Formats: sequence, C-alpha cells, structure tokens
Amino acid sequence: MKKLLPVFLLLGLLLWLIPGAVLAGDSPAPLNGQWKGPLKVPGGQLTLIITVVPLSNGTYYAALDAPQQRISRMPAEVALKGTDITISIPQAGSKFVGKVKDGGATFQGTWTQPGLTTPLTLSRMKPTAQPVAASKPRLTPPYREEEVKFLNTKADLALAGTLTIPAGPGPFPAVVLLSDNGPQSRDVEQQDYRMFGSLADYLTRRGIAVLRFDDRGVGKSQGNHFSTTTVDLVTDAQAAMVYLRAKPLIDQRYIGLVGHGEGANVALLAAAEQQPATPAFVVSLSGYGVPGRDVIMRQQLEIMRLIGSNPAQVKAALELHKEMVDIIRQTPNDNQARGKVAATLRFNNTDMDPHMARARAVQLTSPWSRYFLDFDPTRSLADVKCPVLLLGGSNDLQVDSQQNMAPLKQGLKNAKVKSTKLAGLNHWYQPEMKDWPVVNGEQQPVFSPKALDTMREWIFASTERPQPAPSTGNTADKPSAPAKTAKKAPKSAQASR
Repeated sequence: MKKLLPVFLLLGLLLWLIPGAVLAGDSPAPLNGQWKGPLKVPGGQLTLIITVVPLSNGTYYAALDAPQQRISRMPAEVALKGTDITISIPQAGSKFVGKVKDGGATFQGTWTQPGLTTPLTLSRMKPTAQPVAASKPRLTPPYREEEVKFLNTKADLALAGTLTIPAGPGPFPAVVLLSDNGPQSRDVEQQDYRMFGSLADYLTRRGIAVLRFDDRGVGKSQGNHFSTTTVDLVTDAQAAMVYLRAKPLIDQRYIGLVGHGEGANVALLAAAEQQPATPAFVVSLSGYGVPGRDVIMRQQLEIMRLIGSNPAQVKAALELHKEMVDIIRQTPNDNQARGKVAATLRFNNTDMDPHMARARAVQLTSPWSRYFLDFDPTRSLADVKCPVLLLGGSNDLQVDSQQNMAPLKQGLKNAKVKSTKLAGLNHWYQPEMKDWPVVNGEQQPVFSPKALDTMREWIFASTERPQPAPSTGNTADKPSAPAKTAKKAPKSAQASR
C-alpha cells in the first residue's frame, strides 16, 4: 500500500465540500438519519456522529462530525452490500467496517485511523424534540411563517423554502440566506444545530424578513445539486430576490443577501451583476477570497496538522495534490480525465476498489469541481457597489479568515465595506464548546450571539432604518416556545417548519 494517508487526505480535500458518495449494493432498506458512538482513544474517548441523508436524485449525503475536535460535516463515503457497511472518511484517513444491525438501529464494527484500530458501535440518534412542554403543542412564533415556492425561470426549476415576516404592517427589509457547498436543506441542519433556522428566527424577531430555501435537489426543491456550479447558483439567488420583490410586506429598496461559504461568493457574484436583481447589501459569512485550489491546499495543511501528520506525509500529500489538480485542469475531456484520475488514485492506494476509484474520479471531474478549482472570487468584485459586511471566525479551519478576508476587502474597492474577525468562532459560527448553553444536562451548539448582533446592527445601519424592539422581549436566542418553558431552551433554538 503506497502513501495511503496522504492520498486519503487529498481525496477528502479535493471534495471537502462535496458530499461523500453512497454506493448501495443489495441493501434491504435505504439509510436515513444520524448514528452516534464513543470512540476510545488513548487518554479518553471522542464522540463520533455519522450523518446519512437521501437526496432526490437517488444518491446520498454522508458526513462525519466530531465536536470535541471541531470537525463538522467532513465528507464520508458509505458502501453498502446487504448488511455489510464500510464508511470511509478520506479527509481524516479513517475507516469504519462493520455490520448494519437491528434494522439500521446500530452499526457495529471496527474503526481504523492512523495509529489506532478499535471496536466501535454507532447507534441511531433520535430526532431532536422541540423544547416545549410535553402536554402542549408548540405555539405559533411571534411572526408570520409560510411554506413558499418560487421559480428560477433561467434554470426552469422550482425552489422550495420558508419565508418568515415580522409581525406588524411593514414593509420590512428582507434577506435571502444562501448556503455553503454541499447539499443543504433550508435550515442547514447539523445534529442539534440549525444554522439558518437560528439565523432566520433571530432576524425575523428583530424586524427583518427572511427567505431560506432548500438547495437544488434537496428537500422540496427541483434540480440536480451535483451538476450545478457556483455561477449557476447566482440565478437561484436572483430568483429569490425577484420573488421577494413581489411580496407586499417587503420593502423593495432593502432586499439583501446573506451567504455562508460558497453562498457568500454567490451573493457577491449576484451583487456584481445589475440584472435581473441586485441586492441592496451583502453579508459574507466566511466567503472565499482566494482561488478554490488554494483554499483546498490550505485546508489540507490544517487537517494534517490536526491529526498530527509528520513532515514527510505533508510533503507527499501536497505533491500528490498538485498532481491531481494538474490532471483535472489540463485534461478537458471528462472520460480521459476520469481514467487518469482513477489510475492515479489506485496507484497511490492499492486497497481502493476500482469502482470506488472510478466513482471518485467522476466526482473530481464534475462541473462543480472543475469550476471550483479555477474559481477566482475576486475577479468581479470591482463591480460590486452595494454595502458589504465581511465576517470570519478565528477558529474556522475550512475558510481561513486571515487568508480570505483581505483579498475580498481589497477587491471590493467600489463598495462600502466593513470587515470583522470574530474570536473563537468556527466555520459554522459556533463559539467554543465551553461557551455553549447547557440544556437538559448536555451542552447544545449555538449560533454566536456576537455574530448575530453584529449582523443585525450592520443591516439596520446599511438600510438607514431604526431598529425595532425584539418581538417577544429579551428572547435573542430562544426558540418559539411558551414563556414558561423558554428558559429550558437552548439559546439559539430555531424556528421549525
């Protein structure tokens, strides 16, 4: 076996924001949910969470979370054949091999990573219950909430989402939320954390209407997520703004875009275009400021640092990274590129199944991957004229704020820009775990109150509108729940659909 760890790292990093493929054999039933278990390591144990979600095109999203190591949504590959299951996490050089038991309630097998092989049992997690009294249903939130569909006429597809509008006569400023890479639902769900659900609830309670929607091919939205490039997603953002402009309670002068990761770059691309819809302002949450291939290389170094790779492993991984990127960029014919990529993968990892290598090669040469490797996010920034807020977290391992914020600010030379680096926040805008609230004896992830306040204050300053009082008093980060149960809820609970 040759250079196993560097290759696994490379594969994951080339697809660090693309969901892992699920290769199904004769599995008795599709997997759907989250499985959690304790991994015993020298000196203690870590909690691992595997997410497997079916998508509308027949494939799956799979990812690993390890909260204690600040790992979120790390792409995973799942191979199923009957009750035999293999879960590979290339980015961490790790693998789980075992059996699906009790009708999918349990995965039992062995976990392997560099320097460690140990038994592991993963149990299906129960859906998170709403933090309300058991004898009472959830009360209606203190704002208007509706399921909506809007048409992207350019792509000829319908997108589905949730529109929340503050109570009162209006009209209200509004934002469209744009998600990061990978197939995301409208709430951007991650275990007990709903990033966009939290953000929408917070802003709507404070006088800002919010439209959040399922990505293409996810939930109730049409389209194919995996054949979509960043520039294609600009038309989705524009369609959302056009939809909001037709709503009588929305102030047409103040419709902005709030994007996370790739979504931030989608927002900036939309702002650089004058038709068919231009945002009044843009909030960038960890947008990219350097070409995609440079982002990937930086993240590769961060991940290798996290898992304690030695200098020789780092050097080998970076060399292979460059080789793979060169193959993809210099071979425009997909079939030829896939053959070369698959051969390179197997040469550097003799344990890799030919079918898995081919499937990986198809992903690496997908329209999104090709576009991302050459994507220069600063190319059209001079055309952006609206106000822009650039935010980044000091603990973001996926989009390093120091590397990415400066080029964005420099390129936005014709816009009024404010940039803020928030201490202690990760890519999902969560503070450090020690600052998470405790709910029912367990710490719960929370959207940083400081980040929320920074966005709110800036949006109202940019729209030159007075800030209304929160609709339910001091409920900055509480869910829509009866008053007598609110104090038991996490500080960043989300509006449910």
